[in-house]
Amino acid sequence: MQVFNRITDLRKYIDNERKAGHTVGLVPTMGALHEGHLSLIGKAVNDNDVVVASVFVNPIQFNNPSDLDKYPRTPEKDAALLEKNGCSAVFMPSVEEMYPEKVNDHYDFGQIEHVMEGACRPGHFNGVAIVVRKLFDIVRPDKAYFGEKDFQQLAIIKKMVRDYNIPLEIVPCPIVRDSDGLAKSSRNMRLNTAERAIAPKIFAVLSDSVKHYKTMTPAEMHDYAIRKYGEIKDFNVEYVEIADETTLCHLDSWENCEHARIFVALQLGPVRLIDNLRIF
Repeated sequence: MQVFNRITDLRKYIDNERKAGHTVGLVPTMGALHEGHLSLIGKAVNDNDVVVASVFVNPIQFNNPSDLDKYPRTPEKDAALLEKNGCSAVFMPSVEEMYPEKVNDHYDFGQIEHVMEGACRPGHFNGVAIVVRKLFDIVRPDKAYFGEKDFQQLAIIKKMVRDYNIPLEIVPCPIVRDSDGLAKSSRNMRLNTAERAIAPKIFAVLSDSVKHYKTMTPAEMHDYAIRKYGEIKDFNVEYVEIADETTLCHLDSWENCEHARIFVALQLGPVRLIDNLRIF
């Protein structure tokens, strides 16, 4: 596996692979890799001749400086895991390499960027769009792989690809969970032992709520989930939302919706966690 820190060097590598007729897959990450990331790598390796992973903690998508400071960074471990799992190259740029000048780009994704994570983290998705589009421009992949745990982010990136006619395929990948149901996340390593024991209840409440959808309206399911989360004193819930998977619009009724999903964001100790589950 080759390691690149500079854009020009990575582009030369990609150009040579393209000349050899090879297909290229991209897996963008912020590092602190876990089994969820590695499932994306595995899918990309299966689909492409060459797989490039990026490891870059993107400062412009953090609206909370303390969250950026505390974000886990394990570059040596990440590189070893990527090589072990068949990655062809890893791109580990500095902030200065990615943003040599002040970034002023602004994207407008309409309704989907102003709900849930967008409402709680102003500017977050603009920062995500900027870095992902830059990675697309650098790597020019045939396919790019994103996990469904960050479902709203996935919807934003899909919209960006459509809006700007970017010639690649976005491949959504299922959430990977621990045996107790907790969604894999780099932030999980910041949980202490007691918090880690409580964290699986995030998914347990989602699963319990979804079981009742045939006898509940979306509003009733929302209230049910809020009540169940409220019974767990360690959780500080930011939102529970029942939304259409395609538009991410709030649902008042199950009618005229092909697929619905329940989303949650909450604070557990010092760590903010998100999860989601398809309802139907």
